[in-house]
Amino acid sequence: MDKDTLLELSGTVDEIIFANEENGYTVLRLEGEDGETGTVTGCIPFAAPGEKLTLLGRWVTHASYGQQFQAEYAERTMPRGAEAVYEYLASRVVKGVGPATAALIVSAFGDKALDVMERQPERLAELKGITRKRAMEIGESLRRQLSLRHLMEFLNAHGIQPQFAMRLYQVYGEKAMEALRENPYLLCAQNIGAEFRQADGLALDLGMEGDSAERISAGLIFELQYNTGNGHVFLPREKLLLATCQLLNLDPQPVEEGLDVLIETGDVVSEKVAGCLACYLAALYEAETDTAARLRAMAARTESGPREDFSALLERVEREQGITYAPPQRATLEMAARHAVTVITGGPGTGKTTTVRAIISMFEMKGRKVLLTAPTGRAAKRMSELTGREAATVHRLLEAGYGGEGGDRLVFKRNEEQPLKCDVLIVDECSMIDILLMHSLLAALPPESRLVLVGDADQLPSVGPGNVFSDLLRSGALPAVRLTDIFRQTADSRIVSYAHRINAGDHPPLAENRGDFYFLRRVNQDRAAELVVSLCADRLPRNMGIPPEEIQVLTPTRRGDTGVYALNAALQAALNPPAKGKPEKRFGEVVFRTGDRVMQIRNNYDIVWTNRAETETGSGVFNGDIGYVTAIDESRETLTVDFDGHLTAYGFDMLGELEHAWAMTVHKSQGSEYRAVVLCVCGGPKQLLYRGLLYTAVTRARELLIGVGDDALVYRMIDNHRQTRRYSGLRARLAGEV
Repeated sequence: MDKDTLLELSGTVDEIIFANEENGYTVLRLEGEDGETGTVTGCIPFAAPGEKLTLLGRWVTHASYGQQFQAEYAERTMPRGAEAVYEYLASRVVKGVGPATAALIVSAFGDKALDVMERQPERLAELKGITRKRAMEIGESLRRQLSLRHLMEFLNAHGIQPQFAMRLYQVYGEKAMEALRENPYLLCAQNIGAEFRQADGLALDLGMEGDSAERISAGLIFELQYNTGNGHVFLPREKLLLATCQLLNLDPQPVEEGLDVLIETGDVVSEKVAGCLACYLAALYEAETDTAARLRAMAARTESGPREDFSALLERVEREQGITYAPPQRATLEMAARHAVTVITGGPGTGKTTTVRAIISMFEMKGRKVLLTAPTGRAAKRMSELTGREAATVHRLLEAGYGGEGGDRLVFKRNEEQPLKCDVLIVDECSMIDILLMHSLLAALPPESRLVLVGDADQLPSVGPGNVFSDLLRSGALPAVRLTDIFRQTADSRIVSYAHRINAGDHPPLAENRGDFYFLRRVNQDRAAELVVSLCADRLPRNMGIPPEEIQVLTPTRRGDTGVYALNAALQAALNPPAKGKPEKRFGEVVFRTGDRVMQIRNNYDIVWTNRAETETGSGVFNGDIGYVTAIDESRETLTVDFDGHLTAYGFDMLGELEHAWAMTVHKSQGSEYRAVVLCVCGGPKQLLYRGLLYTAVTRARELLIGVGDDALVYRMIDNHRQTRRYSGLRARLAGEV
C-alpha cells in the first residue's frame, strides 16, 4: 500500500481495549494532541498506556463499533518521564510487572527505570520482594519487546507492515533482525507471507545488486512456490524463466544461469515431462515421482482365484446387505477383490456409497482389517454415518504433528518406518487430495495392503498442488471404474438430476420450483441477503420443519454483500443475537458469543479436547471442523467450542483460528453434505463463477436445495466450463510416458 495515500494520526495511548499477543492485533483508545480520543485498530503489539504513537492509515466506519482509525504503519516512542514510565509498566505490558511492582521500580529508578530493566536487570533484585530470578525474567521480557520493536521500526522504515515483524519474530526470535539482514527474502517465505516485491525492495535498499545470484535464486524459488497456490506441481522452463525475468526486470541470460545453478545444487529438479522441460521444487518432484512409482507397483499386483469363489463371496455380501447389485457395481466389487489398487468415480446418485459399503463387507468377510479415511473432518464424519464404520481424517490417521528444526513443519508419525496397521485402506473424497498428501498416504501403507480411492472427478480439484484424482483416472494405468447409472432411489430427485444436467452443460429449468430444488430470483444483493436470512431464521424452520442448525448457506465468495463475511454477520444477528446473560467476546472486528456456529480455519495438531463426559482426551482440531460455542470464561480467558462432542478450549489469543460458519464458501464445503443448502449466487469475482463450482455446491445438498440470486448468472456459470490447466506430470508418469 502506498504510504503517500494514507492519513497520519498522532497521540498517546489512553487505554488498551483488546490485544492478541499471537499476531499483534490491537484495539486501543488514542488521545490526540487536541485532547480528543478515538479508536485505533491494527498490528501494534505490546502497546501500553502512556506510549506515544504516530500512525499511518485510514478512517473507516465499522457496522457495530462506529468510526475507527485502521492503522497500516506505526512509529512508536517509548514513554519518557517517571509518570509515563509508571503508567506503561502498570499496564502489565511487561510480564511479571503489575501496578505494585511498577511503583516499586519507578520509585527506585525514576525515569531511568526502563534502561535499568533492559541493561542491568540484576539491579531489580535490590528491591524488596524481587528475587534475582524474577529480576532476570522481567529484563528478558522487556528485551523481547524491544527486540520486536526494533524489528518493526526497521521494517516500517522500508514501508513493510508490522504484522510481518510479528511472524518473523515468532520463527526466528531475537535473531530475526540478523536473519533478515542476511536474507531479506525470508519475508516472502510461505510462513511469513509478505509479497515478493516487499522483500525485493528491502533487499535492494540494503545494497543487494539487481542481478545478484541471491536475488535471482530467490525470484526463481518464489515463482515455483507461488504457483503451487495455483495448483501447479511444476512450471515449464520457458514459463518459469519468463515469469522470473518479468518479476525481477532482468534479461534472460543471468536468470537462465541462476536456474542452472539451482538445478546443479538440487534445489530445483529439471526433467522432460509430457513434451516440455519441467522445473520442480525438489520436494514436489520427490512426491510426484514416488507417488507414481508406488501406484504403478500396486497396479501390477493382482490376486488370482476361481470366479466361483468371488461369486459365492458376492452372494454372501448381497444377503448381508439385503441388496442385489447392478452389473457396474458387481464389476467394481470384483475389481476391488482382485487388484491391489482400485479407483472409483461417479456423480451423485450413482451408487458410490452402496458400493463402498459392499467393499467393506466383502473384505471383512475375508478377515481383512479395513481402515476408512477422508481429507476433512466433515467428510470423515459423513463417511462414518454412511458406512456405519469409524472413519478418520487423513491427517489424524497419519498422526500429524509439528517437527523440523523450528518445530513449525508438518510431519506424520505414520510413514514407511511406522506404517498403518491395516489390510485395506478406503479413501473418500479423493478429488480434494493434493500430491503431497497422497505421497504421505502411500508412504504409510503396509507393503501388501489394498487401496480403494473414491471420489467425484467433476468436483473442484484440491486446493494444494496437483490434479491427483483426475490424473489417476486419465492415465489409464490403474484399475478404474466410472459409475454413471442413476439409481431408482434418487432418480426422482431434482438435486441429483439437475446436478447431472449442470455437469453436462445443460440449463435446468430453475423457475420450475418443485420437489427438492427451488430457485428464488433476487438480482439485488441486499434483497438476496435479506431472503437468505429469512429462509434460515424463519421460512424453512416454520414451513418445512428444518431447524437452522441443519441449514448451510453457501456462496462463491468471501467479500461483498452476499459474501461469507456479510452473510455471517447478518445470520448471527438473526439466529444468535446478543441477550442479557449471554456471554460474548470481541476479537478484533468479530464478536463471538455462546451459541455461535463456528469453523476451525487451520490445522492445529496440539490443541487438546475432552469428551462431554470428561472420560476421554485427545488432541488436534482440523481445518473445516464445525462446532458451537458453548462457554466463554472471562476469568480464565477461554472460549469453549463443542466439535461433535469434543470440547475444545481456546485461549482468547487463539480466536483467530475460528470464524463463523452459518455461511461458508463452496470451496470450504467440499467433502460435506447437509440436509438443506441455501446457495446464494448474486455476484462475485469472475474466476469463481464457473460450472465446476456450481456443480460442487448443488451436490452438497441431501434433501433440499434453495438457490437465491440471479438466474442469468447461474446459467453463465454453467456455460463457463473453464478448466484451468495444472502443470502436473503424474498422469504421464503413471502412463509410462516419462
